[in-house]
Amino acid sequence: MDTGASTSADWRVAIDQALHGVRTSPDIAFLFASYHHSERYPEIVAAVHERLSPGILLGCSGQAVITTGREIEGRPGITILTLSLPGAELALKPVAATDLDAGTPLADLLGPPDGVNAWVLLSDPFTIDTERLVAALAESYPETPILGGMASAFPGGRSAYLFEGADVAAGGALLLAVGGAWTVHPVVSQGAAPIGESWTITEAERNVVVGIGGRPALDVLMETLRALPAETQNRAGRNLLAGLAMNEYADELGRGDFLIRNLLGVDRERGAIAINDNVRVGQTLQFQLRDAEAATEELNALLDQAREAMGGEAAGGLLCACNGRGQGMFGAPDHDAAAVAERLGPLPIAGLFCNGEIGPVGGTPFVHGFTASLALFVPVGEGGG
Repeated sequence: MDTGASTSADWRVAIDQALHGVRTSPDIAFLFASYHHSERYPEIVAAVHERLSPGILLGCSGQAVITTGREIEGRPGITILTLSLPGAELALKPVAATDLDAGTPLADLLGPPDGVNAWVLLSDPFTIDTERLVAALAESYPETPILGGMASAFPGGRSAYLFEGADVAAGGALLLAVGGAWTVHPVVSQGAAPIGESWTITEAERNVVVGIGGRPALDVLMETLRALPAETQNRAGRNLLAGLAMNEYADELGRGDFLIRNLLGVDRERGAIAINDNVRVGQTLQFQLRDAEAATEELNALLDQAREAMGGEAAGGLLCACNGRGQGMFGAPDHDAAAVAERLGPLPIAGLFCNGEIGPVGGTPFVHGFTASLALFVPVGEGGG
C-alpha cells in the first residue's frame, strides 16, 4: 500500500513526484488533483493509468487534496493512493442521472447485494443528485456502508470532474463495490458536540420544528443557550445546529448518535425553528455546537474508537473532508489528515476537500456538510463485519 503527492505546478513533474516509490499493478489506484491542474486532467489521468497499470483507477477533482498527514490547500496538488487487497472482489460501476430517472432498482443495474460488503462513492454534484443516489443505493443495499464525497473544483465554480480508468468521465457518479475478503470501516465526524438536554419533537411541519417537549421550539432553544456557561455561550454564536437522534430509544445519547443538520431560521411569532431536513413528531432532537474545538474533540474520539474496533491495521484510507474545514475552520494546516496520522499511525491515505461528504450515521448513509468522512479498507472481521 503506497501513497504519493506533489505540489508542483508542472503536471509532468507533479506526476513524477507523486508516483516516486509507488509500486505498480495495484488492485486500486485513487487519484485526486486540485483545480489548478484542470486543463491537464486528461493527460494526468492517462499518464497515471499507463504508469501504474492498476486493476481499477478512480478519482476526481478537488478544491484541495489530502495525503498522509498533510492537506494541500491554496496551491496545486496531486495525490495518489494505491491498494493491493488479496482476496478482494472489486468492481467499478458508473451511474448517470438517467439511471436514477429510469426508476430501476439500483441492484438491477449494479448487481446483487450479497456480493457487496461496502460502497465507495465519488460523484459530480453538478450532473447527478447525490442525495437521491445515496437514498436509492441504501434502499437496494441495506446495512451496507456507503462512503465517499462529491467532487469539487475552483472555489465557487460550477464544474467538477471524475476520473475513471484512463479517462476523465462524462459526469454522474462512480461506485466502487468492495467485496470478497475486504470491506470498509467508516469514521464519520460531523464536527459537533451536544449541548443542553435531548427533547422529543411534539409538533412538526416538513422541515419546521414547531414544538419540543410540548413547548415552542424557539423557547427551548433560547433556554438551552441561557443555561450554558458563559464561555460556551460565546462559542455558540453562529455555530448552533440541530441533532436528530438516529435511535430515539437509546438510553444514552452522545457524539456520533445524531444526524447533524443546520438551523435555517426562526419564526418568532410561532416560536418555531427551521432546519435543513424533514422532521416528524416523536423524533429526539438535541441542539449542537460546531466549532474548531468541538470538531477536534469529536474526530479524535471517533478515531480512537475506530482503532479499537478494527483490532488490526487498515490497508489504507480515503478521506473526504468538507471545503469548509481545513485552515479556514481550524486556523492551522493539516488538521484532519494529521489527526488520522496521530491516532492511526502513518496510514496511507488520499482524499480531497469536497462539495459534500457521504457516510453513515447510525448505520444509515447520508450526504453531510462540514464533515470528515474516512473510509478505512480493512479485512472482513477487522471491525468491518
